[in-house]
Amino acid sequence: MEASLTARDRVGIQDFVLLDTYTSETACLDNLRKRFHENLIYTYIGTLLVSVNPYKELDIYSKKQMDTYMGVNFFELPPHIYALADNAFRTMMSEFNNHFILISGESGAGKTEASKKILQFYAVSCPSTKVLNNVRDRLLLSNPVLEAFGNAKTLKNDNSSRFGKYMDIQFDHQGGAVGGHILSYLLEKSRVVHQNHGERNFHIFYQLVEGGEEDLLRWLGLERNCKHYRYLVQGNCAKVSSINDKSDWKTVRKALSVIDLSESDIENLFGIIASVLHMGNIKFEADARGYAMLNNNQEMQWVSKLLGIPNQVLQQGLTHRKIEAKSEEVFSPFSVDHAVYARDALAKAIYGRTFSWLVNKINESLANMVSNKVRKQKTVIGLLDIYGFEVFSVNSFEQFCINYCNEKLQQLFIELTLKSEQEEYEMEGIEWEPVPYFNNKIICDLVEEKFRGIISLLDEECLRPGEATDLTFLEKMEDKIGGHPHFVTHKLADQKTRKTLKRGDFRLLHYAGEVTYCVVGFLDKNNDLLYRNGKEVMRQSKNAIIKHCFPSTEPDSKRRPETVVTQFKNSLVGLTEILMMKEPWYVRCIKPNEAKQPGHFDDVLVRHQVKYLGLMEHLRVRRAGFAYRRKYEVFLQRYKPLCPDTWPNWKGTAAEGVRCLIKHLGYKSDEYKMGRTKIFIRHPRTLFATEDAFQVCKHKLATRIQAKYKGYKVKGDYLKQREAATKIETCWRGMMARRERQRRAWAVTDLLICSRFIKGFMNRHQPACTDNSEYLAFVRHSYLTRLKENLPKTILEKDSWLTPPPILQELLLKAQTSALFKGKKENYPFSVCRPFADTRICKTTVPLNVPVVKYDRNGFRPRLRQLIFTQEAAYLVEEAKIKQRIDYSSLKGVSVSNLSDNFLILHVTCDDSKQKGDLVLQCDFLFEALTKLSVIVNKQNCIHVVQGSVRFDIQPGREGFVDFKSGQESMVYRAKNGHLMVVSL
Repeated sequence: MEASLTARDRVGIQDFVLLDTYTSETACLDNLRKRFHENLIYTYIGTLLVSVNPYKELDIYSKKQMDTYMGVNFFELPPHIYALADNAFRTMMSEFNNHFILISGESGAGKTEASKKILQFYAVSCPSTKVLNNVRDRLLLSNPVLEAFGNAKTLKNDNSSRFGKYMDIQFDHQGGAVGGHILSYLLEKSRVVHQNHGERNFHIFYQLVEGGEEDLLRWLGLERNCKHYRYLVQGNCAKVSSINDKSDWKTVRKALSVIDLSESDIENLFGIIASVLHMGNIKFEADARGYAMLNNNQEMQWVSKLLGIPNQVLQQGLTHRKIEAKSEEVFSPFSVDHAVYARDALAKAIYGRTFSWLVNKINESLANMVSNKVRKQKTVIGLLDIYGFEVFSVNSFEQFCINYCNEKLQQLFIELTLKSEQEEYEMEGIEWEPVPYFNNKIICDLVEEKFRGIISLLDEECLRPGEATDLTFLEKMEDKIGGHPHFVTHKLADQKTRKTLKRGDFRLLHYAGEVTYCVVGFLDKNNDLLYRNGKEVMRQSKNAIIKHCFPSTEPDSKRRPETVVTQFKNSLVGLTEILMMKEPWYVRCIKPNEAKQPGHFDDVLVRHQVKYLGLMEHLRVRRAGFAYRRKYEVFLQRYKPLCPDTWPNWKGTAAEGVRCLIKHLGYKSDEYKMGRTKIFIRHPRTLFATEDAFQVCKHKLATRIQAKYKGYKVKGDYLKQREAATKIETCWRGMMARRERQRRAWAVTDLLICSRFIKGFMNRHQPACTDNSEYLAFVRHSYLTRLKENLPKTILEKDSWLTPPPILQELLLKAQTSALFKGKKENYPFSVCRPFADTRICKTTVPLNVPVVKYDRNGFRPRLRQLIFTQEAAYLVEEAKIKQRIDYSSLKGVSVSNLSDNFLILHVTCDDSKQKGDLVLQCDFLFEALTKLSVIVNKQNCIHVVQGSVRFDIQPGREGFVDFKSGQESMVYRAKNGHLMVVSL
């Protein structure tokens, strides 16, 4: 609702029900014009939405707009198609019943676009999961596919639906779109083979030729020029500036993949479309006997290739008719006219059945997304986007069917509207006075009444034997229904009317006005016969889609099939039954001018549409009782500030609150009625006075709220500042107290550290324990720090090393051991973690005593001995008896293997044959002993790590060998070659 009376004067009333002069067409038209020129294309009549096509893009369909209208009361925001879609959805979810939205209007009024906007709103507003997003994409992308195959440019609309579409959107109990189903009605197949001047064939043909990839066109045998194909140029407007066929082709190509069509299905589909184009170029000539013969064999070959039908079979199917006589079959040749009819009939049948297959594939794609769990509980919202009422300069069989459909839907609209209104008044206990309205049942009966209606007469003429023609059908109508007030022909008309009617025309007075139909072609289009051998030819196709569309199981009944108009009538009956079981919502679309120009409002054209769409009648029905109705809770919530007793909170029931409110406002008894759940206001001026009073009150309340808020804000800022100052002071005092406590704690800690340091110094010579552990760690750290700055140049410069404390004597020897053996002997790493024994390595422990096993020079028998190192020599001792003395001056070197054994060979100078030779020893403390020896002897490189075998002197002139190797088990034995074999792990 607009904010003030000034705004209402400028942009009009957003709900026709609130017009004071609601009975005036001029006032309604003026209101529509005001809103149209302000780009307000939507207006309500109660819950019915009137939409005027702006013929330009408006910035009112963004994601932000969708969010604005989600979950909002229907009349709370300005009229919008999103409001209607949202309220239908929320009503469905709260009441758990099915709904449908009927979108109606003339061709070019914007019905298809309205359907798209509703579908897009549900795609955005519904819950989102991976599965639900797939459903959403398939629902959305089914539109461009169906538009490409079922829409075409007409004189009135560049994207006119040439079929009726009813789509059910299925929702689960949480409001997620889980699937859908599409019903299609009466595809205008005749457009495949014929178009009126200024019109085009179905979009998909032009999209394929203009946008198809070069490889695809080459494979289909097509050229990128629509003028080369007879089926595309009869309207003489293959190119249209407002249609971008190349861009639309990309959209359709992507959509076909999303709706779950396989690549083979897509290839077969394009092959069928191309075959129809080639079929249109097939020409026939009469031979000498007047029979049809082919003139363009190349086009026939392409049709044969694309449909997978043998050329000869296809050629015979187009030039001959099979006649069954008892048990014999005879092929009767066609004349040229019959051959052209057979060709066009086959093209229409192929395209029509392919379109039905495509709709079924889309339904399969949508149905597959619905899990078994969801199928148990779901509600639907139906979208009915049906062809609009059409009046052309020449109206044929298709316009008759389309206008009959609109007549039926208008009848349904009137019945449902009156029924809904009456039920609401009865339910609320409000007195109801019936409103007179035009009932178009008389027109529907004229068309569909059994035995007397136009449909019955047309079928009777199509099925009767003899020479039935379109003119005989016209004569039969004149004879049977000649006196009907809504039917007239040239023969039945008065002198003045006869001038506007041709002899082959008849005129019907529809609810939307007079329409003159040309009877020529009615019988042929109603029969829509396909010769039987045409079906048989198609059954031999290798194209999977054609095989599905022309199944071998289809009965070839000799009875004539139902006519087109009868099939259409039956499908409309089924559609009506579907809609009657659902709750209705209406969108009435109006086109403002015939030229599709933005900003141009044709009063005469719009007035005509307002009249035949029944908007004035619907408005009178809505106003017959009361102009405005709202639930008590909603009315009280909005207007309670106008009464001091209901503001700010009302503690009683909502009905009592509304009664108190309207008493305070001074409503008169004839201005309102109180229902069971709603208040009904009769006159718009009463509501406008209430609304204007609310606007004034709202400004006063806003001023008071603003003052209160400013005081609250200042007080809040003061309290925050005071709280911040208190916190800062508290934190400062706490910090100072903690500092004082830490200072005292540090003093106590320093005292304890000094005490522990003195105790550690006093116990420094004791084994490591709790009392001296920190002191010993300090000593180690101090020594290592000084050692870092005073390292000797070589590891064996004994005198240049800093004198380590006793605790680090082992560390120094370990460093010397590392220099001797690291990376050279396999078992060195295992010795690192094992401490050297104090009794052997202490600096004061001289001589060094190490237990060894000595191997005899002859026979290599093991002997237990002690190896003692003094400052001058090394002694091999057995039970206090010296077995051999080795002066350090005569020590040539020491050999050890690189393996993990513990053998060492002491090489000595042996000048006298009576002197004993080199010593072969095994020592478990090998690394300790050799490290101590290297320190005492003070010889550079006296220890040699060898690999494989060591030669040693048994005595002067006689030598022996010790061989080293790795094995599975440690062993020492004399080998066959006389060598001592040492095997280590």
